[in-house]
Amino acid sequence: MYGKAFAPEYQGALTTLSVNSSLVDVLAAGTEQLAAAERSGQRGEAARSGLAVAEAHRRLGQVREADRAWKASYRAARDAGDTAAMAWAMWSGGTLARQRGAFPLAWRLLGLAAELGERGGDIVVRGYSLAGLAETGRIQGDYEAVARLHEQLLAEARKRGEARHTVWALEGIAQIHRNRGSYDTAFAMFEEAAEIAAGADDRRGHAWALRGLADIVSVRDRDTERALGLLSEAEESCRAMKLSSALAYNHKMRGNVLYRAGRYAEARDLYEQALAEFRAMSEPRGEALSRLGLAKSLARLGRDRTETAAELAELARTLERIGLRHAREMVARAQDELGVGDTAEAVR
Repeated sequence: MYGKAFAPEYQGALTTLSVNSSLVDVLAAGTEQLAAAERSGQRGEAARSGLAVAEAHRRLGQVREADRAWKASYRAARDAGDTAAMAWAMWSGGTLARQRGAFPLAWRLLGLAAELGERGGDIVVRGYSLAGLAETGRIQGDYEAVARLHEQLLAEARKRGEARHTVWALEGIAQIHRNRGSYDTAFAMFEEAAEIAAGADDRRGHAWALRGLADIVSVRDRDTERALGLLSEAEESCRAMKLSSALAYNHKMRGNVLYRAGRYAEARDLYEQALAEFRAMSEPRGEALSRLGLAKSLARLGRDRTETAAELAELARTLERIGLRHAREMVARAQDELGVGDTAEAVR
């Protein structure tokens, strides 16, 4: 049995905040509490309220503000001699680095966060940091290296009855299965994640699970309208909580669904919208995936083949530089699908 989902990154005086609190509300409460802690010289409280500020900025796509906030939280925690709070700040920084596409930095910061969490006796931040490492590897397409870690973290979360972490692990493993073509297994895991998230009132986790289900329903079942309905349901939660990144990925997935259905003009419009959203929050992975979808849609709408070939080749080089192995393979498949360029050259 799982209890209600909670947000361990909301600490100190902010523990009353819900996992479903609007990020705008979290930012306002965190900023107010941070100012009060700094005025009274409470460095430990400043570190913990600063963590909430950093996470709100990050999830709102405000990269520069998030970068300043997590570093300030770490300094305050260090001054207070609070090792666990230092670990949480480092986790936030590592998660931001992954979001920005700085994968070597993400690996380093999240690894340090896990070490600090273990040293500080905080099993939750240690688990979140290990989860961050697993997610970084999964996003890069290094499935062999991180699949076992995902399974380990899922077992630990189930044992402790932590709904939010169980949902995260299920969704990560499901995505690996989906990318390997095991659609039935992926669907079952996304479905379980959605059920647990709904029961635990984890709207963020539920929205991501619905997005995963929509993807499978579209690619496996060719049920466009059902997939679009699932994405619309997920979008309600994204908008209510101001989840900028999740909303952009929702729009990108809607583009995928429409593209598969042959509705290329509609897909183009969604990819353009998602691309603008990702660029606004400096999220290179989402930007690259949106560019790929947009290039494919434009090709289907009659764009010059030479222009399409050049863009896909440039996108392949970008993904190679970033280190996104799975996305790079997607470009090669697009080149085959559209009959443009040499796939070996594209991934070189």
